[in-house]
Amino acid sequence: MSERQHILVTGGAGFIGSHLVERLLATGRRVVVIDDLSTGSRDNLPANAPGLEFIPAKVCECDRLPQLAAEADFIYHLAATVGVELVVKSALHVLESSFHETQILLQAAARQRTPLLLTSTSEVYGKSSKPTFSEEDDLLIGPPGQSRWSYACSKLTDEFLALAYARETGLPVIIARLFNTVGPRQTGRYGMVLPRFIAAARAGAPLRVYGDGAQTRCFSLVTDVVEALVRLQDNPAARGEIFNIGGTEEISMLDLARLVVATLGSASPIELIPYDQAYAPGFDDMRRRKPLVEKLARVTGFHPQTTLREIIRLTAG
Repeated sequence: MSERQHILVTGGAGFIGSHLVERLLATGRRVVVIDDLSTGSRDNLPANAPGLEFIPAKVCECDRLPQLAAEADFIYHLAATVGVELVVKSALHVLESSFHETQILLQAAARQRTPLLLTSTSEVYGKSSKPTFSEEDDLLIGPPGQSRWSYACSKLTDEFLALAYARETGLPVIIARLFNTVGPRQTGRYGMVLPRFIAAARAGAPLRVYGDGAQTRCFSLVTDVVEALVRLQDNPAARGEIFNIGGTEEISMLDLARLVVATLGSASPIELIPYDQAYAPGFDDMRRRKPLVEKLARVTGFHPQTTLREIIRLTAG
């Protein structure tokens, strides 16, 4: 790798993006970040860092995008709407912006065939009842009358679009389906469960668990996710492929709340809140969301490293 490798990161001022940018800068890359700061923050990025350029704009409104894509050695596309609460409230924005932004970026990348990694989501597995999810599984998305599934559909459309560019233009594309990613800088403002629990536990307030609390998730520390993303970038065998990135330590939301309380030494109570009070009547959720990560391990050698208790401690700071 060149010491001055040039990387373009969309959404680089967000939670995951900013950790990725830090990692890239620390390993000698030059990084250009495009972020409209709709959910990210300039404060997430180091001030006056050598090798970093920040452009406050939407991807589709960045006049320099064709030049930046042509000059880049690699592109990470992380710009996206975040959080179930925001998705439920702003389905129109999610659907319109996701496809448009991704299409514009893919067009720019395809001109010089600049390799690109698209971050997708475990939400694309939808309502599947399988105990674990593989990259080759069929996908079962909920009905269009439930805006909750608009994010899954928008990211799945992005995947189809990226792979179509790969087939028809020769654009080197990697797709990373991220499962629940947590860690420092993540905010509970958009419904993210672990930051919400931690904030409540610190304040001595009730930890609000939605539904019956039996739904399960697997959590990854953001720095572990970044490690996987960087390894995918550096591996030509990853191009044209889809990879799950996530932890494998499965836990129910009720047990997660209990673990947060115990880890932080909090006296907070735990409350069960019906979905129709937390979101809207008819809200539909996935009961389990556990990834198979053998493909990622086989191609990159990466395995999740951080235990859930340690993830909670690090996220709490």
